[in-house]
Amino acid sequence: MRALGFTEIARNHRTRHGEIDLIMGDRCRIVIVEVKTRRMRRTCSSPGGPAGTTTPMLIMPLQGLNREQRVRLRRMAATWLQESAPRRGDREIRFDAIGVIVDRQDRLLRLDHVEGAW
Repeated sequence: MRALGFTEIARNHRTRHGEIDLIMGDRCRIVIVEVKTRRMRRTCSSPGGPAGTTTPMLIMPLQGLNREQRVRLRRMAATWLQESAPRRGDREIRFDAIGVIVDRQDRLLRLDHVEGAW
């Protein structure tokens, strides 16, 4: 997000409805970010590959982001906006989702960023 010109406003912000992972902003927008991280743990046999080869089993992090979680995040964002939002004029509010896959040593394998996810 920093590479896209955003600065961090809050991280792991707790509300009575739960926790907002990341709140970023620039001059025009406030972006509420849900981050889903998955760690690659297991391998499975590679179909059609040489005998004994394995490939990582990947479960895409953003697949687990359901309607109920999106509604809850909107509720948390509304609470944050009422209580804590910087008063810097009218700014667009956007909800992004970031999916992260790391290996067993926490090395980044994949990062997917969906702007305006809902």
